[in-house]
Amino acid sequence: MPRVIHFEVHADDPQRAMRFYADVFGWQFERFGQIDSWTVKTGDAASPGIDGGLMPRRGPRPPEGQPVNAYPCTVEVDDIDLYLKKVTAADGKNVVPKMAIPGVGWLAYCHDTEGNVFGLMQPDPSAQIGQPASPAQ
Repeated sequence: MPRVIHFEVHADDPQRAMRFYADVFGWQFERFGQIDSWTVKTGDAASPGIDGGLMPRRGPRPPEGQPVNAYPCTVEVDDIDLYLKKVTAADGKNVVPKMAIPGVGWLAYCHDTEGNVFGLMQPDPSAQIGQPASPAQ
């Protein structure tokens, strides 16, 4: 069956967006040819996951305070609380607080510096509504 193989980040300020994702997740960027576009390396090719691209936004940024109405990507992390701190330290925002997805893990949604929504997921099969996130695994 078809699988997602690529993602794109659209940015008002591509350099600022690259700093954000490098600071929070350690992602690497490389200019793609002679156009204003960069490839995004998110990890080792032998590990599960996909790589993507980053480019200048070609329209207005998403309005502040609007519900999720896009196709957000979620990044697996080993300690959601640590990554929520990294997001805010890099000038991003936690826009949907950490919540339990019973039997799966802990999920939160954030904005990057460009107003794009992305998710953070800490796998934890013991996650239950009403309990604090367990320590990093």
